[in-house]
Amino acid sequence: MATQQEEAIKQRLRAVPDEPGVYLFRDARAQVIYVGKALRLRDRLRQYFTPGYAQTARVDEMVRRIYDFEFVQCANEVEALVLECNLIKNYRPRFNIRLKDDKNYLYLKLPVTEQYPRVHYSRRVQNDGALYFGPYTSAQSLRGTVKSIRQLLPFRTCSDEIFKQGKVCLDFHIRRCPGPCEKRISPEDYKARIREVALFMEGRSDVLVRQLEDRMGGAADRLDFENAARYRDQLQSIERIADRQNVLVRGRDDQDLIAYARKGNDVFVEVAYVRQGKMVGHDGHPLDGAGDAGESELLRSFLLQYYTSATHVPRSVIVPGPVEDPDLMRDWLTQRRGGPVSIDVPQRGRKRALVTQLGETAAQELEQQRIQADYDRSRTEPMLAALAEALDLEQPPKRIECYDISNIQGDSAVGAMVVFEDGRPRNDHYRHFRIKYVPGPNDFAMLQEVLKRRLERLESSLRREDADAAGDRSFTSRPDLILIDGGKGQLGAALEVLEEAGFADIPTFALAKEREEIFAPGRAEPIVQEHNSPGMFLVQRIRDEAHRFAITHHRKVRSRKALSSPLDSIEGIGPARKRALLRQFGSVQAIREAPVEDIVAVGVPEKLARRLKETL
Repeated sequence: MATQQEEAIKQRLRAVPDEPGVYLFRDARAQVIYVGKALRLRDRLRQYFTPGYAQTARVDEMVRRIYDFEFVQCANEVEALVLECNLIKNYRPRFNIRLKDDKNYLYLKLPVTEQYPRVHYSRRVQNDGALYFGPYTSAQSLRGTVKSIRQLLPFRTCSDEIFKQGKVCLDFHIRRCPGPCEKRISPEDYKARIREVALFMEGRSDVLVRQLEDRMGGAADRLDFENAARYRDQLQSIERIADRQNVLVRGRDDQDLIAYARKGNDVFVEVAYVRQGKMVGHDGHPLDGAGDAGESELLRSFLLQYYTSATHVPRSVIVPGPVEDPDLMRDWLTQRRGGPVSIDVPQRGRKRALVTQLGETAAQELEQQRIQADYDRSRTEPMLAALAEALDLEQPPKRIECYDISNIQGDSAVGAMVVFEDGRPRNDHYRHFRIKYVPGPNDFAMLQEVLKRRLERLESSLRREDADAAGDRSFTSRPDLILIDGGKGQLGAALEVLEEAGFADIPTFALAKEREEIFAPGRAEPIVQEHNSPGMFLVQRIRDEAHRFAITHHRKVRSRKALSSPLDSIEGIGPARKRALLRQFGSVQAIREAPVEDIVAVGVPEKLARRLKETL
């Protein structure tokens, strides 16, 4: 930020009111990059321009990009909260946590004010007197629900143009519609049917059951056995559906359970709907812009945006951890519901177990999304093109290798190589390296050892006449791009090895964890990409995968080492002699204290027994 601009901002900060409101940060291109709300605007804005304020890499990057700000004063903090949410939906700032693709969520619309309402899907909630249910991120899930309801409670879904023709269609003959177009059902009975559909969508099957029981009893009293049998069949269908709904919690209040999973910068939130103590459905919501945001900020952002769009706010919202501004969020949810709402964080018991289980579901959904993204060519090709442009490569890299080192103060050190081809992970080419020649904690030397061993295999394969048919393809394939998990130091160490091995022509870069900067050979300043740019997303995805692969193997090595015995390192002491010695003496300490003659008596040669004593 220019000095003149900094001075102008300082002067403007003095004139900011000390009242509730919403503030917007803009970058040098006048793009809104962040929207926030504050109880005291002046104090909150001053924090951002105080040196050392940034607590995370995400906030630090945002502060560095602020060029200008503006604010809107509000009457109170709840009004500011609502305005904040509306501005986030409008501008979709890159540093705000946002519901991904929330404009494409589906709702089920029941226009109850019409004579013969048509049940259909909508992507917008309007103030038109209709009932809306949603939002649903999965169109397939919603359509499956509607299909099940139509089998139980038939209703019309045809367009108004077809309806006005006044002739029944196939839906009537297969009992998916009661035929309102030919007046086969009265407007009153049809509206009663739509109210039953609404009860079912609300999860109030118990109310629907009582109504149907009353109708069945009334029909039987009138000796109208045909309708009584129809109501009986409907009751049995509802009971079969209710039996599939697990009883989750005691009590009759409506509840929403919320849990999330995160992997790198990806976050997936799962919401389960509990009505009358039973699970009636669940839905998942991927988030954008979460980055390294803390749990309380993440949950607050999700609750704010989700319940702004949701058509129903329950009596209780159950979350896995504390929510930022809990009192304010409760007040706002209470206004949205028109009745008291609690935000609960269960510490133990049934509810805690349910939130944990829901988090596991979110993790599985997130993994499915990542796999789908990896294999979506229409998405990976633009990513590779953007990466080639950002790194000034001649063409998009087909094969990318990324290296990471994992150790604790040099102990149980391992290296990892992950491979992406055509922008997708090539799992069968992933490889681990046990660090053999570097004593002590020296990440640079460990990285060089891993690269030397990998490049030696590549060089050896290139000497053969038929390189593709010989050896391990993970080592015989030449990379088009090498990524190093680290900064300038790691990059320099890698370049030394590439130069010595004769592979200096392979483009090599390093990705720093702290600020997500890409370091390039021969450049003093790092390459800084847009946080959510396609090229940066792919680089981060590969780096995160390398880190995961390395640390997973490191934990396995460390666990095996913890279970190993000093006897394992002594040549000549195999599994059989080890078992015999431990069976005879009981412990390594007892073997250490035993005379050589006693060890020989177990069947160990005297020379080996003396070496064993010396080693122990």
